Amino acid sequence: MDRLMSFVIVGVIAAVMIQCAAAQTEYVVGDSLGWAVPPNGAQAYTTWASSKTFVVGDILTFNFNTNEHDVQQVTKDSYDACNSTNPIGNAITTGPANITLTSAGDHYYICTVGRHCQAGQKLHVTVSGTPGATPPSTNTPPTTPSTPSPTSSTPDACAPTPSPTPSTDGPTSSTVPGAVPPPPDSSSSAVFASFFLALVASATGFIL
Repeated sequence: MDRLMSFVIVGVIAAVMIQCAAAQTEYVVGDSLGWAVPPNGAQAYTTWASSKTFVVGDILTFNFNTNEHDVQQVTKDSYDACNSTNPIGNAITTGPANITLTSAGDHYYICTVGRHCQAGQKLHVTVSGTPGATPPSTNTPPTTPSTPSPTSSTPDACAPTPSPTPSTDGPTSSTVPGAVPPPPDSSSSAVFASFFLALVASATGFIL
């Protein structure tokens, strides 16, 4: 039994891990460009992000050389102004950097080195909720029909007939005049016969 339970627990854990792994997608930011100053300005990362669908649990991989770039998550205002006055967390200075998208909504990232952000090294992604999640329904859930009681489905013709009240003026419903009474029950006769034989045996022993 213990081994069976162990196999069941291991199977459940494996299934959960497989489901979690299937729900995660790793995206290399900029693909072959990596995380660098784009030659054509910020439009490069805008185009890259618009072709992807990001969900909670996905991973962004920023490929860059350490000490050449960094990754800093910021607010929208800091993203637009290319400054880190409103940072979210600490800057990641060691590349490559993996960032897991843990919440839905808009996420903004910039490089704070020199004027890299002003040159277009910044990224905005929109993250959707968990894949496969069904939004709550606003419809009223259907009510479960109640099971009718056994008596409600019984026709009147099949209803049990109450026993007649015995009358004191004549014979009861179980007694018919002139009918022969039924013989005594066989078990009662057997008990009476056994008692009679025992009585006879006792009397005989007393006499002898």
